[in-house]
Amino acid sequence: MRRSLFRHRPTVDILPSPNIWYYPAAYELENRAQDVDGEIWRVLGEECEWAGLDVLDVGCGDGFHLPRFAASARSVVGVEPHPPLVHRARERVAGLTGVRVLHGAAQRLPLADASVDLVHARTAYFFGPGCEPGLREAERVLRPGGVLVIVDLDVTHEPYGNWMRADLPDYDPPGVERFFAEEGFGCRRVETRWAFDDAAGAEQVLKIEFSPAVAAKATAEVLRRNASGGAVTFPVGYRVHVRRKPTGLVVPGHSVSSSAGSGSSSPSTP
Repeated sequence: MRRSLFRHRPTVDILPSPNIWYYPAAYELENRAQDVDGEIWRVLGEECEWAGLDVLDVGCGDGFHLPRFAASARSVVGVEPHPPLVHRARERVAGLTGVRVLHGAAQRLPLADASVDLVHARTAYFFGPGCEPGLREAERVLRPGGVLVIVDLDVTHEPYGNWMRADLPDYDPPGVERFFAEEGFGCRRVETRWAFDDAAGAEQVLKIEFSPAVAAKATAEVLRRNASGGAVTFPVGYRVHVRRKPTGLVVPGHSVSSSAGSGSSSPSTP
């Protein structure tokens, strides 16, 4: 659960992600444990098959998902605000053709207008009200007919949602879902399974995701669910928000892209 928030101000501010920035090794373990049955990837493929297309991964972290896209995409760009993670991501994709990792923020993407077909963001930046600058930027860099896919945790799904709400008492799941619906997104709920080789791995990950008290509670619940020992699994729900950029004009001379305030162009990065 990478919760690095980008605030929109005259100069771009980045709020540190409390997990991957400081515990990249544990976060790698978490990435490998998440969605072991590939349910999120299945839904992504149904919403926008990216074979032969140009893909942007916003808030790509250390690039864990970039090789999966690169296996069939025409090109892949990862954008990440934290320089050490940019370095790790570049190391991960070294040797892959058509893959770049750029330093940048969601609300100021270092890409040209209409340069990608799919914008993907997974548990990064787009958490509801306040992310409008990033939505405008995603709309700007998408080609007509392109798709913006935002993957975030479903905070109403148990047990993970209960742990999240304990640490985020002011988080408003219905309000977040209402926000995305009003922004023109469809929503698909996806139930996944996280799987660890042992209890120690699960505990290590839960400790970087939650406060000490909540992590201890979550670990105890997970161990009760897996009392037989060995591999440790538990369900985690996600929301996949999907919006396609129109191919035509809404009214003469006024496109959805321009109505979102995306008339300015950012330079293309070589």
